[in-house]
Amino acid sequence: MDISRSQFLRRWGMGMGLVGLQALFGGSASQADMGKVIRPLASRRPPFPGRAKRVIHFFLNGGPSHVDTFDPKPALQVYAGKSLPSGHRRTERKTGAALPSPFPFRAYGQSGIEVSDLFPRIGACADDLAVIRSMKVELPNHEPSLMLMNCGDSVLSRPSVGSWVTYGLGAENQNLPAFIAMCPGGYPIKDAQNWQAGFLPGIFQGTFIDSQHTEIDKMLENIRSDVASPEDQREQLDFLAELNESHRRARGADPQFEARIQTFELAYRMQMEATDAFDVGREPEDMQDLYGRHVHGRQTLIARRLLERGVRYIQLWHGKGQPWDHHDNIEENHAKTAGELDQPVAALLIDLKQRGMLDDTLVIFGGEFGRTPTVELGESGKSKHGRDHNPYGFTMWLAGGGVRGGTVYGRTDEFGFSAEENPTDVHDLHATILHLLGFDHEEFTYRYAGRDFRLTDVGGRVLHDVLA
Repeated sequence: MDISRSQFLRRWGMGMGLVGLQALFGGSASQADMGKVIRPLASRRPPFPGRAKRVIHFFLNGGPSHVDTFDPKPALQVYAGKSLPSGHRRTERKTGAALPSPFPFRAYGQSGIEVSDLFPRIGACADDLAVIRSMKVELPNHEPSLMLMNCGDSVLSRPSVGSWVTYGLGAENQNLPAFIAMCPGGYPIKDAQNWQAGFLPGIFQGTFIDSQHTEIDKMLENIRSDVASPEDQREQLDFLAELNESHRRARGADPQFEARIQTFELAYRMQMEATDAFDVGREPEDMQDLYGRHVHGRQTLIARRLLERGVRYIQLWHGKGQPWDHHDNIEENHAKTAGELDQPVAALLIDLKQRGMLDDTLVIFGGEFGRTPTVELGESGKSKHGRDHNPYGFTMWLAGGGVRGGTVYGRTDEFGFSAEENPTDVHDLHATILHLLGFDHEEFTYRYAGRDFRLTDVGGRVLHDVLA
């Protein structure tokens, strides 16, 4: 049966999405490219050669303190217990005097990058890191800052970074999700909005895994059928496909409907490969010891197994809610959360390097904002020995995937309150991520509601100084 181009697009639930796809292929979609619309997760090349093929993002939800981790500020010791001479920036909660870090900093590697004693193992990998000390966001609240960091907009519903990346590159393995978000214990705040597909087709939304579980059937619920063999399931899906096609012919395209169909098919294909990928018991004993035999060690080791098997984008959240949100007793609380991550993150960097995967795997580490260099005060005005949210300046680091290791980029003021040298916003970070993957962030767009959208909206610049 002959069908027009527009009928073809409607039938496959992509609508004007082909306009964005055309941008990937130099402005015109060939017959082969049309096939990529039918198989939206088919692996495809970016417009120019990218150094990175895959991304893993350690998300320290709640907001780690940069002045206690990767941005040493000796001036805080000088002004300990005193008001800052530069005055206060406006903060969400009342803060008082300067609060020096209780954690000593030391220089690591040939680069001499200073890292606190919270992260000694990561510090030992300093020559692989590009530490950005001048990040900033718009607001001091978790919810808008999470949306900005994950989706490029603090207010409006937009596709997440992982969705953009999988839209552009597809998946290297059709039997596993292209985009996975793992978080032990449940959702972070803003739930699945953090890995939403937004106006992109639903197949590009992240797949959530509660990594607190050690049993595969609990970690991956409803993947395997207890009553039907794989052959029976295939017959059922084929019959369902006929019914769905009849429904589609009668009612037209529905992106959510199409996404649900594709999800059923992916779940069927996942049954064997996912069981293997998520089973860290298949790893040698020394490898399990390297990562650590606890939830973050298992989660990170699973992530490495998924990266090996072609998963394109992985987010590793620290835990349910906002576990890094330490408004009080920051010495004890930060020591706990950092202690849970230091070993597995360093193990991943070492492991990827040994396997020859670090060169084309981009590693991202950071939260939604930083914390104040001043102490937070309770309602009585008494010190809580913690820090409030700080959107004005904070630290993230990148490694692998074309990043120039042993680099420090940007600077906050002498107390760590505000980005002062090379201020870097989230659109700059996203532009750099896309560049490393082979995309020009200004050209990588998707047509929706009559306009071309991009991850970086109308801003963003590539941070060339952190590129190898």
